[in-house]
Amino acid sequence: MLRSMLCATALAVAAVVAHAQQPDELKKLQQRVDRLEGQSRGPGFNPEMSVILQGTAASIKQDPETYQITGFAPSGGEVGPPRRGFSLAESELWLGGNIDPYFRSQLVAALTPEDEIEVEEAFFQTLALGSGFTLKGGRFLSGIGYQNEIHQHAFDFQDTALPYKAFLGGRLNDDGVQLKWVAPLSFLLELGAEAGRGRSFPATDPNKNGAGAWSAFAHVGGDIWRAGLSYLRVKPKDRAFEDTDSLGGATTQSFTGESKLWIADVVLKWRDLKLQGEYFRREESGELTFNDTFTDTYSSEQSGWYAQAVYRFLPQWRVGYRYDRLDHGDISNGIVDNGLGPSAVDFPLLMTDHNPSRNTLMVDWSPTEFSRVRLQFAQDKSRAGVTDDQVIVQYIHSLGAHGAHRF
Repeated sequence: MLRSMLCATALAVAAVVAHAQQPDELKKLQQRVDRLEGQSRGPGFNPEMSVILQGTAASIKQDPETYQITGFAPSGGEVGPPRRGFSLAESELWLGGNIDPYFRSQLVAALTPEDEIEVEEAFFQTLALGSGFTLKGGRFLSGIGYQNEIHQHAFDFQDTALPYKAFLGGRLNDDGVQLKWVAPLSFLLELGAEAGRGRSFPATDPNKNGAGAWSAFAHVGGDIWRAGLSYLRVKPKDRAFEDTDSLGGATTQSFTGESKLWIADVVLKWRDLKLQGEYFRREESGELTFNDTFTDTYSSEQSGWYAQAVYRFLPQWRVGYRYDRLDHGDISNGIVDNGLGPSAVDFPLLMTDHNPSRNTLMVDWSPTEFSRVRLQFAQDKSRAGVTDDQVIVQYIHSLGAHGAHRF
């Protein structure tokens, strides 16, 4: 690195001498100086590092182990409330930085309370494509919606909203590529497209060449607002989950077909007030198999939305309220309709006409930008006929340098 810095200095001096008579040579020398300085800066200051520590103390009326969103196919994701009592929540190890003048990389590893390490993100991102284009590749949080790209420790509430849990298993992160373009305008106009493996819900990690998930998004905005529209299409194969029939016996159901999801999002930040909301609509069509015995057509049209407001009433204090709701919608189950096998009561998760909802109130204290303590109350009606009262105390501590979060 020292040698590169000395070379850059020598070239800069030579450029000054040549400036009066050889402007073309000056330009070439300056380019070489910039290249050498970029090379010397990269390894010298890489990587940026941080650790996010989180924990909870929770009083949950209903057993978190039996959590479900009645009327919707289980995603298999970690979407339930935290465990009762004291618990270490998911911590995060973050590494990132510019590799050279052309690429930036980032690694986010989640350290689970079960002493496991999961790779949440590991991607490269271009720095010099020009014309407003950026290419990202690897494993990353998808750009669809608004909250999907935000890491959990930066949420305004302890958990994500019901539509994210029901339709994306919490959030969508996939292995693939993303191409994004930001228009050279006085306001924000962002267009993006992604091709992914389809490694998780609502897809089923297909063993094939090519992409298993496709998505696209568009966002517009100004200084205090942003709005967007997103689309996701996957083709799950044998997407299975367990349920219980009318006699209490264990059953296995699996879906093969096509799943389409639309998301509309809007966020407004004005002074100390933040308003945020998203609407989801999913359509699925294909075949449903019951206990490897009955197979017939299946289709569904389901939706959901949430709206939240967060207000900073003192420099270190915020209060927020969020309302979530899901609409069971229209379900067509050929196995039930033909009357030759199981009836609707044998499909309690899929066929129960229940519209889950939840009210959440929180207040948090952030003495510095590196720490936060939050108290959250929730009345959760995700399960049919059951109200789950939840009281959660959460702490979030950040050690080290961490990149800024999105608008």
